[in-house]
Amino acid sequence: MPIRKISNIALYVLIFLNLFFISAIIAYQVTLHGEMSTVPDLEGKTFEEGRAELKTKKLIIVHNGVRLHDRYKKGMIIYQDPAPGKKIKLHQEVKVILSAEKEKVVVPRLRGRSFQLISSTLNETGLKKGRGSYVYTRRYSAGRIIAQSPIPGEKVPKGTRISFLVSEGEKEEKHVMPDLIGKHADRVIAYLKKRGFRVSDLRESFYPGIESGIIINQLFPKPGYPVQKRTLITLEVSK
Repeated sequence: MPIRKISNIALYVLIFLNLFFISAIIAYQVTLHGEMSTVPDLEGKTFEEGRAELKTKKLIIVHNGVRLHDRYKKGMIIYQDPAPGKKIKLHQEVKVILSAEKEKVVVPRLRGRSFQLISSTLNETGLKKGRGSYVYTRRYSAGRIIAQSPIPGEKVPKGTRISFLVSEGEKEEKHVMPDLIGKHADRVIAYLKKRGFRVSDLRESFYPGIESGIIINQLFPKPGYPVQKRTLITLEVSK
């Protein structure tokens, strides 16, 4: 066979092989780009758990920031894009947002304070007033805080509710607190003291149109509230 003919055959074979491989690569890429994967639900998983699950789906996880969340602790996935169940092409990105650590605050010492008058202190600290459980005791006046949970000095997430153990004072006869608003403070205080009650805190405030010395607010106890003679009464009087 002539050398020239052999060279032509070899050239045709080489061209055919090149065309075959090029066609195979093009077909593979077309197939690859057309293949889809369903996005799984990643909420509540850690970033690493999400990465592992997406890897099995031939998808890529991308950290897209952090955000405070009431339900999940720090580092858990709370949001994703695309959403669960959506079909996307292989090797596409799934962006996730993780739960941030809540700001922590120090629990103040509230033992001995009036349970009814601590809301402003808790609000300033970033905490909330929780449940109050009541016990009789001679050691603390009625309405005073005996113990608290979490304890003073403990660091807790902002917004935590503080529970309290509150004194009902020494067990004795209970009375119903009358409505004192609009009455003269001097007369009321003398009347209460004569019958064994104590006004522990008398606050003064300007109140337009009302003469000095008139009770304008019963801070504690409120009218109709059950009280004992040990209950510490707090009143607000016009200045």
